[in-house]
Amino acid sequence: MVLRIFGLSIAISILAMIVAFIYGGPEALFLVIILSILEISLSFDNAVINATVLQRMSEFWQKIFLTIGVIIAVFGMRLVFPLVIVWAASGLGPVAALDLALNPPADDAAYFTNGEPSYETILTDAHPQIAAFGGMFLLMLFLGFIFEEREITWLSWLEKPLARIGKLDQLSVVVAGIVLVLSGSFLAADDKVSTVMISGVLGMITYIAVNGLGELFNLPEEGEEEETSKSGGPTQLAKATGKAGFFLFLYLEVLDASFSFDGVIGAFAITADPIIIALGLGFVGAMFVRSITVFLVRKGTLSDYVYLEHGAHWAIGALAVILMVSIGVHINEIITGLVGVFLIGAAFISSLIRNKRIANDDPKLDENTPATV
Repeated sequence: MVLRIFGLSIAISILAMIVAFIYGGPEALFLVIILSILEISLSFDNAVINATVLQRMSEFWQKIFLTIGVIIAVFGMRLVFPLVIVWAASGLGPVAALDLALNPPADDAAYFTNGEPSYETILTDAHPQIAAFGGMFLLMLFLGFIFEEREITWLSWLEKPLARIGKLDQLSVVVAGIVLVLSGSFLAADDKVSTVMISGVLGMITYIAVNGLGELFNLPEEGEEEETSKSGGPTQLAKATGKAGFFLFLYLEVLDASFSFDGVIGAFAITADPIIIALGLGFVGAMFVRSITVFLVRKGTLSDYVYLEHGAHWAIGALAVILMVSIGVHINEIITGLVGVFLIGAAFISSLIRNKRIANDDPKLDENTPATV
């Protein structure tokens, strides 16, 4: 089963590395390996969250996510998205933006004789508004999770009080709005305040719209009962089909894009070559993230290790904060990746401890007892 799930990713990864070697020799191959490790470490929490939504989708929509979704992730976010940003920010046409990407100056920070900044410079300058959009979308997702009451809690001493105050109407929007105002006021450069605020509001609107549409069309099929438990994403129904499946798919794509922002921007600290970035982040990294998602669904890992979803959402909250702080302060991508790995690792260990206690028939712990973390 492991080979069946990861086989395609392994084959594509080997092919991508061969292409990288042919394209740029040993240096390009090394960069692709580094970028793929960066993408996987930054996106493991993405895989966990994707799995929580994907397991509720019908087989048809799962296949759509794992085929069309991969194309969007690989080509859309890792190759086309940076080009679109450069195109929009510089006023260059798409062909000129691609030429600028493929033929950078010897010094990426240098300016051309016509006054045009380099591809990397343009994309880096656009980071504040990109971070604001992605950060606010992820923050809304995190707040929606921690402000919701649930039977099983991980960090009970913190999650239970937050769930109680979460009964206040629209508290997620209020908290997210305050974070955006503070970030725009104190972290954004003077000439970026308005674009950061607009981008952040668009991130909030996108989450609310996609989440609302998911709830609107997530109606029980005939003969089925509606799920009583909720997750941090749109309201879910077992094996959502039709419009419900479509909006869950749309939700996953926006979520994946939000997770991709930090990886795509961070990749330019390693190389500005869009071909190497697409090979490392897309053909290797994104493919393995998809395979990890499928593995979690097929193995029922989230049901066996119940705190993984909690750890992933706390990792999302940390990533949202890091993105918002990065509007004014550079944060090393290694720190971003390690924070997510630490939180998910801690949740996994807590799940193992819980399962062991249940297996030993510990009278102090049943299936609905929260972890003592």
